[in-house]
Amino acid sequence: MSRLAPRRQLPVIAWLTLVWVLLWGTWSWANLLSGILVSLIVLAVLPLPAVTEGRRVRPLALLRLIAYVARDLVVSSVEVSRLALSPGPRVTSAVLAVRLQTRSDLILTVVAEALSLVPGSVIVEIDSPTGTLYVHVLGVRDAEGAERFRARALHLEHLIRRALPAMTREKEAA
Repeated sequence: MSRLAPRRQLPVIAWLTLVWVLLWGTWSWANLLSGILVSLIVLAVLPLPAVTEGRRVRPLALLRLIAYVARDLVVSSVEVSRLALSPGPRVTSAVLAVRLQTRSDLILTVVAEALSLVPGSVIVEIDSPTGTLYVHVLGVRDAEGAERFRARALHLEHLIRRALPAMTREKEAA
């Protein structure tokens, strides 16, 4: 273990401590200190794998990604609300396989999280070796709707790869 390893864990410790304090619902010194202690125990018992990629981020591409996800959140929320409130035939849905272009576990995870964040889509399974996400999607009525969702997911992957280029090297070099 290198001398810098504890320093690299500080953001994780801070995040876990914040989650701990939020779970308790009140801020106190006891909650803060117990959160730090629990974070240290969790990281000792369940160590995170080392992330070997650089931390390069393209700010403008990151802004495009954030704008795209924010727009997708609003549009999808309206669509799901419309589906839930409209009378008539039952809501249609489908489980779609979306094969991403990357084999990076980090990119797969970020794309899966972004898709799960959007109302109306939930990741059912991730096939890491093939880079395939299986997604349950509301409102898919036909093959054209399925292809539209796949195109959106692939566009999201493209935006993520442009915003976070260092993440894409993990398995693609292999």
